[in-house]
Amino acid sequence: MPGVKKQPVRAAKPVPIKRRDRERTRQEILDIAFEEFAENGLSGGNTDAIAARANITKRLIFYYFNSKEELFTAVLEMAYAEMRAAEEDLHLEALEPEAAIRRLAEFTFDFHQAHPQFVRLVSIENIHRGRHMAISRRLKEMTQPSISQIAKVLERGAACGAIRPGIDPVELHMTLNALSFFAVANRHTFEAQFAFDMSSPKARAQRRAEIADLLWRCVRGDRTAAV
Repeated sequence: MPGVKKQPVRAAKPVPIKRRDRERTRQEILDIAFEEFAENGLSGGNTDAIAARANITKRLIFYYFNSKEELFTAVLEMAYAEMRAAEEDLHLEALEPEAAIRRLAEFTFDFHQAHPQFVRLVSIENIHRGRHMAISRRLKEMTQPSISQIAKVLERGAACGAIRPGIDPVELHMTLNALSFFAVANRHTFEAQFAFDMSSPKARAQRRAEIADLLWRCVRGDRTAAV
């Protein structure tokens, strides 16, 4: 219309692209890398495959982790952190010595059964002679509360005569994990040799009870030996 001054058309402000949540992205990379490494090992684990599944560029992986080795170490730390956090929730200090030992044995067996990828990852790290765990201060630090928890149960039990004195908590931890780890790590070879289904509910329940009994018999003191 004559005399009407046209207002300049203002360009619409660009909608800001929402930044990725850095912690969420890092965690997503770790979760996918955990599955990739557990399935294919460190050497066979493919960062291209991890990037594709996470819908990110491979370059972004190396923004968070300096190398594939560093990513693998972070995956190990995450896997062990889950187990250690679950151990803290056992509250063994509230249980009598025998109940505490049995609870610890049952938990350890159940955790390995429920997390076969964790078992595979630990086996892979052993192939690499534990070199990633050796350089991780975080992994060493998170082990101490677990050993301390066992030591306190042993001390309480020894004080009341329920547990024999002088048991090394690290040795007991190793024995328990060896028993529980074998049932998952060696399941396929054992089944092939003996035609025994180790994954059936009946076999698992029997093995779980046996491990709890074995661990208690291993530590019980003179006061309870005849019971």
